Amino acid sequence: MAVEETTVGRKLLPKGGVDALRQVGLFAACYMAYQMVRGLADGSEATAFWNANQVINLENSLHVFVEPSVQAWSRGNDIVIGFADWMYVNSHYVITFSTLIFIYMRRNASFYFVRNMFLAAMTFALVGYAAYPTAPPRLMPEWGFSDTIALTTGSHVDNQKISALINLYAAVPSMHVCFSLMIGGSMFALTNRKWTGRLWLLYPLLVTWVVVATGNHYLFDAVLGAFTAGIAWLLANQLGKRRDGWKFRPDADARTPLASEVPA
Repeated sequence: MAVEETTVGRKLLPKGGVDALRQVGLFAACYMAYQMVRGLADGSEATAFWNANQVINLENSLHVFVEPSVQAWSRGNDIVIGFADWMYVNSHYVITFSTLIFIYMRRNASFYFVRNMFLAAMTFALVGYAAYPTAPPRLMPEWGFSDTIALTTGSHVDNQKISALINLYAAVPSMHVCFSLMIGGSMFALTNRKWTGRLWLLYPLLVTWVVVATGNHYLFDAVLGAFTAGIAWLLANQLGKRRDGWKFRPDADARTPLASEVPA
């Protein structure tokens, strides 16, 4: 009986409770930093709208300002836009955190690489939000945008409950796109089924459409979100070269590591 309980416990917490709490603490610290930067960005309303117009002007000059057309097409079908709104409000945190938990419990050998990648990406994003606060498209109706979440559900992204998780002027870079790339790429390499891996490769494309269709990000944001994910991967890869326990190991042995093998 004791052996069975130990086996179940090691499947849920492969490296023990202390290590699990350490990982939760690291992500909690990043979230607290996010909230602090959010306070700074929320006080930069004029700058945020100025920067948003600069982004739109840049896209216009490059002839890639297609966001109003994408949103208009999506709003043409209640089911399509309803799905996009639901995905934006629910999937970013639910899918991301659920997948991180899965990787920690079932693909633990690669978790520390993925963790370092996420921490690096969030650090870069915080710098971006503080240096370049930008109003999202849904706050720019003069350019043909609308807040589809408010129109479809009657719930504003900026309301007290939802805004606790969302930075009002954090359009650049798009962390929805960044997270989806890091999660999608990791799961593509870690899944045991080819068809599942292909679905994970499509996930970032779906999220990119969602953030544009709902009026929450520009294509410029999505590109910078992808760039942030790429830089975070490079940094995590360099850290993995310095510490064996931080490498990405998609083909690692499935045995449960011992507590003595826990990386700091």
